[in-house]
Amino acid sequence: MLVADTPAPVLATPDDFKRGMRQLAAGVNVITVAIDGVREGLTATAVCSISAEPPHLLVCINSTAGAHGSIHRAGAFCLNVLAQDQEAIARRFANMDGSERQDRFSIGSWTTLSTGAPALDGALANFDCIVVREIEAATHTVFIGRVLGVRTNEAGAPLIYSHGRFTGIAD
Repeated sequence: MLVADTPAPVLATPDDFKRGMRQLAAGVNVITVAIDGVREGLTATAVCSISAEPPHLLVCINSTAGAHGSIHRAGAFCLNVLAQDQEAIARRFANMDGSERQDRFSIGSWTTLSTGAPALDGALANFDCIVVREIEAATHTVFIGRVLGVRTNEAGAPLIYSHGRFTGIAD
């Protein structure tokens, strides 16, 4: 509640917000989906666990991203947590390497778990999910996934994104 003598709050600009968010270090992930035999995916840092019992997580996807509509239609996705040595895959799925969209799956080894969404072999973790809820929020959709299966690889350090670049955790 604003007091009468208090000036109205100044809203952050998109540039202010982006500058601030660059200070937030985040794990790098590739979100994948397959529908009608077509595989799609994107690099994302906006992911979060929700609950362990039962296992749920969320991913935030820009509504203009190519994979957005496919995740909505398929009702499933795989969250692939990238290791530090998988930066080339992160760049490929973020369109940072100049490759064509259809070439995204040409690097890395891919299998599937129960939903049929591509799971990256050698990722630190793969979370195979069905979508149980979608929440529209500004330019993005929050997809809440019920985790059906998890595959882990405990060898390696996580790939991190901070200050506009990929990095890792220093010992």
